[in-house]
Parts: sequence; C-alpha cells; structure tokens
Amino acid sequence: MVRQIELMAKAGAEINPEDFYPPARQHKGKSRDLPMVDAALRESLSRYLKLRIEKSGRLKPSSPLFISQKGGHYSPNTLQEHMALMLRDWAGIEKASSHSGRRSLITNVIHKQKKSVKVAHKIAGHVNPSTTLIYEEPPEEVLEEALKNL
Repeated sequence: MVRQIELMAKAGAEINPEDFYPPARQHKGKSRDLPMVDAALRESLSRYLKLRIEKSGRLKPSSPLFISQKGGHYSPNTLQEHMALMLRDWAGIEKASSHSGRRSLITNVIHKQKKSVKVAHKIAGHVNPSTTLIYEEPPEEVLEEALKNL
C-alpha cells in the first residue's frame, strides 16, 4: 500500500490520507448512530475535538474519542472503573455501575416516556429484540401502585 501511495504521489495525484484509513467498525453490521439532541453536549464535544485537533493535528475516524494519559484509547475495564468512581464518589449513587445509565435510559424510554419497545430497541442497539424486552419488566413501584388501587 505504501508503494502504491508513493507511485501515486510521484505521478502527481493528490493524496488524501483519510482515504487510506480503515473504515470505522459497526456493531454486528448495524449502525448505532443516534441523533445528538442535547445542544450543550454537542457544543462541549465540538470544543473538545477542536482542542484535540489543535494539539495533535488531524484525527482519524478510527481515533478514540477520549484518550488516556498515555495518549491512547481507554480499555473497557478502565472506562468501567472511571464510570463507577464518578457515579459512586461524585454523584453519591452507592450501587451504581457503568451500565446503570444505559439501563435507566432504556427503562425510562419504555415506562416514563411510554415509547414502544421498538424505539427502546433502536436506542439500545441490541441485535436481538428479546434483549430489550428485559427492560419492559415493570419497576417495583409500578406494581405497588397497581395493587393499591384494587
């Protein structure tokens, strides 16, 4: 590939390095892209990426969004540890895990927003819809309220 690029450059062809980056991997062949509707989050990420580009030059599509102190990507275990630390120590949520926010989001979409399981399935990015059905289980307080009114 390097020789091919070299020959193209010698022939005067315009070389765009991004054309040679590997494509970003998708989850089981399906897109997991969702609209980023929170304007403040979108603005914060834009500012963060601008700083990253100013500091290190160009970013590849395969570059990690957040980089570790060593300049590389975070391992899944490190991300889980950081999330648990923030939720427990900063937010004071004692039994929280890195999956708590995801679980809360999907449950909220189904029970509080009263959206269909199909909507929750799309947001979750589950391959199998039956995985999303787990979140359709009514919370304890809903069961208690239903029994009070009998």
